[in-house]
Amino acid sequence: MSHEGAANRAPTILVIEDDAPLRELVASFLRAQGFTVMAEGDGARGLATLLRERPTLVVLDWMLPSLMGVDVLRSARATYRGAVVVLTANKAQIDEVVGLELGADDYVTKPVEPRILLARIRSVLRRYAPDERVVREEVRVGSLALWRSSMRCSVGDAPVELTASEFALLVILAEHAGEVVTREDLSRRVLGVAYDGVDRSIDVHVSRIRKKLESAGLDRDAIRSIRAAGYLLVRG
Repeated sequence: MSHEGAANRAPTILVIEDDAPLRELVASFLRAQGFTVMAEGDGARGLATLLRERPTLVVLDWMLPSLMGVDVLRSARATYRGAVVVLTANKAQIDEVVGLELGADDYVTKPVEPRILLARIRSVLRRYAPDERVVREEVRVGSLALWRSSMRCSVGDAPVELTASEFALLVILAEHAGEVVTREDLSRRVLGVAYDGVDRSIDVHVSRIRKKLESAGLDRDAIRSIRAAGYLLVRG
């Protein structure tokens, strides 16, 4: 049964990690926190379980036997709209950029401290949870429309598939259309972390959003980069 988007159930997490001791450590720790946890030890089985079970969130190792994490992520994102937190021992920035470009929501390097991983997981899951404040269900800026509860986006009649992080970021820009939203604010509200002046995560997300909106017929310059400040969504 699909757990993706099931707001009234405990979140389901799939851990895809080939290091057995680490896999069991993470799985046991997350179960103790109240999550329903599944675990797989290689990429091919992990992808099959992901597509069959549709967990709320996937903890995905980048280096896996049979199918690399990058290939699991690329294949999954064709239909899977849940959250993905990537684990890797490689601290090279290119890994982080590639992961975000393919639709990862967050990126954690090894060695993994379970409580740090838990904090990142909870931060990502908050982006998927309904906002309990009284807010507009629908946000429109010109031909761009976003619906909060269903996390749907469209440009005119053309649907736009966004990850949770991309959707959250675009909603913020839409709510402040015509105003500059700083990287600091976007990093804090979308990623749940302070902006360190170097991290490119927000820029990568914006780049992906631009491409998707442009493919749906929106002007690529609708989201403008404001040098040394942040981003601005142009009003209709």
